[in-house]
Amino acid sequence: MTTFTPPPDTAAWQHLAVRTGFEVVCFRSPPDGYRVEGCTTAVEEGEAWVVDYVIELDSGWATRSARLESRSARARRHIVLEADGAGHWRVDGAPASWLDGCLDVDLESSALTNAFPVHRLRLGVGAASPAPAAFVRAADLAVERLEQHYARLPDDGGRQRYDYAAPVFDVACRLTYDESGLVLDYPGLAIRAA
Repeated sequence: MTTFTPPPDTAAWQHLAVRTGFEVVCFRSPPDGYRVEGCTTAVEEGEAWVVDYVIELDSGWATRSARLESRSARARRHIVLEADGAGHWRVDGAPASWLDGCLDVDLESSALTNAFPVHRLRLGVGAASPAPAAFVRAADLAVERLEQHYARLPDDGGRQRYDYAAPVFDVACRLTYDESGLVLDYPGLAIRAA
């Protein structure tokens, strides 16, 4: 089983290729899990946008809530996702049955959220698992179901590696993580800056 060191107080990623921008997060450790407060600012396809978020995770790293706000020249939006930790969700207070079975939130605007299933699953080398997620779009905060899959590879120089796939986006790549289980390199999307 995989073990991780505690997350750092802060982390940051520089976005590449798909968008130009930056993400910064701060970790808090209440007694019953983690609270992540973050912000991504980016320019994508000529449009500048900002997404602020606060995500609450239980002690097993399953998402319990996510509060997001996006701002762009077109609009300002807010959304609240709540999860019971057993795969049932509410979006802005309404049941979201299309997310049944998801235990993680995955933000399109974030490199951080790929840490959640890795922490929650704690896969040993050679193990693999599906990890469907409540996927939140950056521009309009639309919530979709995202089917994704993680497969643990042997470590490389102390860095954990996973083959990651999200077929709906035609994404298949190798993600590299640090000892605290945060993404160091997401090919074509982001690299860890701090």
